[in-house]
Parts: sequence; structure tokens; C-alpha cells
Amino acid sequence: LAMSAVAPLIDHTALKQTTSLSDVQTLCAEARQYQFAAVCVAPCWVPVAVAELAQHNLTAATKIGVASVIGFPHGNSLSVVKAFETSAVVKLGATEVDMVINLSLVKSRDVEGALEDVGLVVAAAEGALVKVIFETVFMDAEDIKFACDICVRAGASFVKTSTGFASGGATIADVRLMRECVGNQLGVKASGGIRDLVTAQAMVEAGASRLGCSAGVAIVSGEQPPSDGGY
Repeated sequence: LAMSAVAPLIDHTALKQTTSLSDVQTLCAEARQYQFAAVCVAPCWVPVAVAELAQHNLTAATKIGVASVIGFPHGNSLSVVKAFETSAVVKLGATEVDMVINLSLVKSRDVEGALEDVGLVVAAAEGALVKVIFETVFMDAEDIKFACDICVRAGASFVKTSTGFASGGATIADVRLMRECVGNQLGVKASGGIRDLVTAQAMVEAGASRLGCSAGVAIVSGEQPPSDGGY
């Protein structure tokens, strides 16, 4: 998989607490330059990202999505609050949402609660893509299988490995298992720790159809990734 083929799979991401206006503007400029799939920002930055990409998205053959995060990073806020947050960012122009599933419900095998957790966000998204973040570093294979089944049943668009804010990110084994579980019904997004082209290629070969990373420019340009321990 060539560098040029990786760029359209990347969600170019800036989710640190310290992210500034200029960081978001730079993120969007890089997304335009390299034709990334989307930018992924905190809810407070959605209006800026929408404005920064508006002109490009009016004229470009391939539009760049604006993704925002919901219930981030722990996923244990009330499901109705996640739905409200989703509705709010979609109204601001977000075209994709990356929600964090309530891992407590997954670990408890609460089918009804987990279906509601994802389902309320899907309903509130009103057609925007819904990617469901698992935090696989805290999950065993049975947890992952359960969560994948919930996401398929609830109508999500993607399953996603990680927030990038836990003790570990995407692994080849987890991506492969998630792809096996959802088949071709959902996308699989690998995120957390993808800092170079070799890793990105390995994730795609394992079944990832989207990559979440803050080192997107380094990945597609062959430069050294930033040493800031980014997403």
C-alpha cells in the first residue's frame, strides 16, 4: 500500500486538552494539502474546522469530513448526554462522530444498556457516520466480540480500537479480530500509536478501513513523526 493510498484513510487528529486555535487551523490546512479523509477535533473546535474546510468542500471532488468525539475519553457519561452532545456537534456541521462506548456496560454484558448507549447516538447523528471507540487495551477477545455485535445491531458505521489516551492503542490482533467480527457490515478504524507508514500499512492489511492519527503528515510524507507522544 503506497503512501498516496494511505492518505484517504486517515482521520487527521488533534484531541489534546491543550489544542489551540492555530493547531486546528494547521490541522485543517494539512488535511486539505494531503487530502485526508477527515479531521477529528473536540466538540468545541467543530465550528472552526467546518469554517476552515468550507471552501475546499464546496469545490473539491472529494470532501474532507469533520469528525468530533462524544463521551470522550472514558465513555461513562449518561447515554442521553452522549446523544445530546452528538446532536449538538451535528448541528454545528460535524459529518462524523467518534463516540466512546460505555465499557462498564460491555464488561457487565448489559445488552440492553449497551444497545441504548450506541443506538441513541446513532439516532441523534441523523445520518452522520458513527464510529464507536472500544479502548481495546482494556478488553479481552470476548469483550471485543460482544461490543462488535452491539455496534452491528445498533446501526453504527465503524468500530474503532482506541481513544489514544489510554495505556495502549491499536494492535494488529485487535484490528484483525474486529474485522472478523463485523465482516463487511461496518468499517474498522485503527487508532492510537500509529506513527509511521509501516504501522499504517500493517493496520490496513489487518482489516482497518480508517486510521486515526496525529502523525498523518509524517506517515504520508516519510518525515520523522513529532516527538510529542501524539495520538
